[in-house]
Amino acid sequence: MATMILLDAGDTRLRIALDSGRAPRTVAALLASLPAEIDLHCAKIAGNHILWHAPFVVDAEATGDVMQVPPGGFLFWPERQFLELVFDALQAESAQVTHLGGIEAGVDALRALGRRVQERQGRDGLRARLSLAAGGTGTPSPPATAPPGLAALVAAREAVWRAPPAEIAEMMARRGVMLPAGPLVYAEGYARALHETLWRLRGEAAAGDHAFAARAGVLALRLAVARIGGFCHLLASAATLEAAAALLERHPALAAPVIDEAILFSGRLAAWLDGRIAWHDFTEATRRAAAEWKG
Repeated sequence: MATMILLDAGDTRLRIALDSGRAPRTVAALLASLPAEIDLHCAKIAGNHILWHAPFVVDAEATGDVMQVPPGGFLFWPERQFLELVFDALQAESAQVTHLGGIEAGVDALRALGRRVQERQGRDGLRARLSLAAGGTGTPSPPATAPPGLAALVAAREAVWRAPPAEIAEMMARRGVMLPAGPLVYAEGYARALHETLWRLRGEAAAGDHAFAARAGVLALRLAVARIGGFCHLLASAATLEAAAALLERHPALAAPVIDEAILFSGRLAAWLDGRIAWHDFTEATRRAAAEWKG
């Protein structure tokens, strides 16, 4: 019998059946994270799925092409730690994802929720709750013990998962030429690029090349510090990334846990920033500008 979880978003409740046999490690990590308060995001490329960020890093597991996931399908994109529900036909995208199962009933309620997320992101705090259905058997993970020197980074990661950094609200209140839109969009992009770079370096660390992963990680983190801190003025977040770089520089043998913590920190930072971008309105404005283009 499939394990069932519930997604509650306002007056919408979706029952999601998990395929533990296909992806046991991913499902175990998901169940261990429940219950969870999540924020819903719209997809920007493939279009018709809603997504939220998972608070765990899990290797790719029995992956397949995202374009093969049908409406109603539930998936995990390990490269970005996204959990996603597909609600309609997808637009062209290339990504390898882990298929985790699907919703129990039809997709009408899911589709309505998906349209609302697309139209309202950046205007509403689109919050939801993910929990184990009655009778489920999730097993909480035991508390992890941080290696020496890693505790401060763990604390920063836990803090950014509890609430958005106050400096994001300060950014949104800034006024001037192209403010706050410019720093907001670029900071989200820089955080996302760092996240994806660190995911690839995680593979190098897992293969045993800690020295290379540490050196490359320091470069990637310090570039992000220069952009997120220097350009976009998210100084506290940049300080956390600099601390991760310094830790890698001093202790290359800690590459694997440091990179995992930095992945989760930068990914959640990107999520908080992404949630403030009104993508529907931005797309409509871009279409209008394209129609008027005289270049």
